[in-house]
Amino acid sequence: MSELSRARFRDVVLPHLGDALAFARWLTGNGHDAEDVVQEACIKALAGIEGYAGGSPKAWLLTIVRNAAFTWLARNRPKSLVLVGEVESLEQSAFQAEVTRQALAEGPEADLIARAEAAELEAAIASLPQPFREVLVLRDINELSYREIAAMLSIPIGTVMSRLSRARGLVLAELERLP
Repeated sequence: MSELSRARFRDVVLPHLGDALAFARWLTGNGHDAEDVVQEACIKALAGIEGYAGGSPKAWLLTIVRNAAFTWLARNRPKSLVLVGEVESLEQSAFQAEVTRQALAEGPEADLIARAEAAELEAAIASLPQPFREVLVLRDINELSYREIAAMLSIPIGTVMSRLSRARGLVLAELERLP
């Protein structure tokens, strides 16, 4: 491995490791499995860094993470869990961190309310069928463009928009059902 490849890896991959881990958590359902997936993805990214043709490094890395996650899930989980996903605490997601920062600025009561609302939102997102959850997380949490998501998932942009709309509607319906 050349020093140029290592430098490119540092520039392209390392700034997006937090996003990669958060995305892997959403796909696998827990932090320990997500760490395994991201480690595998980093090994693959390092091996393929010379083939990186530019564009969005975040989308490139998240594509590798997605593929590594599905490979890992197929090897380590029953098919029913691969398709539906496992619901566990996702407290370290980027969304939760932002909610906590905002709530702390407003005071302890607001912090408690925000944490409860964030937990409800995370549970609603986690309960989505995998294709909807994946598009919602990539767009609304990782802030990828429709085009990047379409390329990443090998689906038309219209399908991305349709899944995103459906996912948002399902999350809102779930949140409205709560007391």
